[in-house]
Amino acid sequence: MAINKSKLAIGLIVTGVITVFLGTVLVFVGPIIIDDQIVKNTMINPNNGMTYPMWKDVPVPFFMSVYFFHVLNPAEILLGEKPMVEQRGPYVYRKRIQKDDIVFHPNHTVSYREYRQYYFEPSMSAGNESDVVTIPNMLVLGAAMMLEKRSVFVRVAASTTFTSFGEEAFVTKTVGELMWGYDSALVDFLNKLLPGMLPVSGKFGLFAEFNNSNTGLFTIFTGQDDIRNVHKVDSWNGLTQLDYWQTPQCNMINGTAGQMWPPFMTEESTLPFYSPDACRSLELVYQRPGKFKGVPLYRFVAPKTLFANGTDYAPNEGFCPCRQSGLLNVSSCRHNSSVFISHPHFFNGDPALLDFVQGLHPNEEEHGLFIDIHPQTGIPLNVSIRLQLNILMKKVTGISQTGKISEVVMPMIWFEESGYIDGPILTMFHTNLVVLPTVMEYMQYTFIALGLVTVVIAAVFLHRVKRGKCDGGGAASDGNTSASTGERDPLLQDDMD
Repeated sequence: MAINKSKLAIGLIVTGVITVFLGTVLVFVGPIIIDDQIVKNTMINPNNGMTYPMWKDVPVPFFMSVYFFHVLNPAEILLGEKPMVEQRGPYVYRKRIQKDDIVFHPNHTVSYREYRQYYFEPSMSAGNESDVVTIPNMLVLGAAMMLEKRSVFVRVAASTTFTSFGEEAFVTKTVGELMWGYDSALVDFLNKLLPGMLPVSGKFGLFAEFNNSNTGLFTIFTGQDDIRNVHKVDSWNGLTQLDYWQTPQCNMINGTAGQMWPPFMTEESTLPFYSPDACRSLELVYQRPGKFKGVPLYRFVAPKTLFANGTDYAPNEGFCPCRQSGLLNVSSCRHNSSVFISHPHFFNGDPALLDFVQGLHPNEEEHGLFIDIHPQTGIPLNVSIRLQLNILMKKVTGISQTGKISEVVMPMIWFEESGYIDGPILTMFHTNLVVLPTVMEYMQYTFIALGLVTVVIAAVFLHRVKRGKCDGGGAASDGNTSASTGERDPLLQDDMD
């Protein structure tokens, strides 16, 4: 019986050691298995059933919220007074994103065009597209700045043309017209007189070119040869660098196309991406860790140097001619119109910008842009890209429509493109990339703990079995010794007597 107990104890010790070994192996092998699965699931591969559909047709809710800066005192501005604006909105549009013309290449790249469509969402908006607002007239003010250095005769001729078509420095239209276009006799006339001069041939609107359009031909790396390159842009419209800016560094096309990034990020990582709408590459920096519906994340935000001028941040000298920090001059890629991009309400900009316009109230919560990334996969969980469109306006001699306007960078609209993972996609994401790795992590330590406990208990049990065996063996030995010496038990002797 003691022998069976000893075998049982030894068996338990062996089992415990094996369990500890398996747990220890999982400590080292588990992360390798998880990382291998992440690599397989994040590379762009049509056979990848998890992330490829997300990349091809973004399935999560995505919205564009537009805010207008309604001009309260247009007549006074023409007399040289400070502009007063009032924010109107949001006017919210659901955004549909779909990739098409997808072609995989032998050098581990894939080309595609991304098409976008917008659908107005009245229930999410603070008004309707029939709302009327007043904003600067880009046709007049933009043309005035373009003609500023031309001859007086040209400027007067332009002013006469504006007058004949009833165009003024400010335009009052419905939100829908300003967004998606309105009929303009001036645009029709100029297109007939000077074909190709204007970027539009039909209706004129701030987002007329956006709806039912694509962002150009992107060629990006699939990551099948090197996961560190996945989603990085190889070329855009056949270009490996731009020609809008003044330095090679500013003309570089860096990072990804702005939807996903390579996996295995650290707090030292950045989020570089190329934005066709901004005509340049942008780069966000790490701010803090966090969680989104139970999924761990890293938040990346725009650094204060993103739109700084060349004086405040030397590498941005190539984006000049510059004005105050906080403005990106995009005239070189916007048909030489005097258009500037900034953060909403000039957030992170030179305080002087706020002195020129009344009614702006910048703060990070409402006006800062951010992208929340799952660091292990490089997949965005929650996104909010916020940008503002501004126009430089001033008095231009010879163009009567500009009156006595003081030189000012005037905000027109700002918009937020936002989206977040939710529903079945979030459930799948949470299960595969959070729950399963956590279960594996707990399992490895459970194996180690269970194995150690088993070994300790079995060792104690074996020790007791052996000690009990030794005690029993000693008593038997004494009896045999007594018998061998011929001595009789006193009680047995009494019975015999």
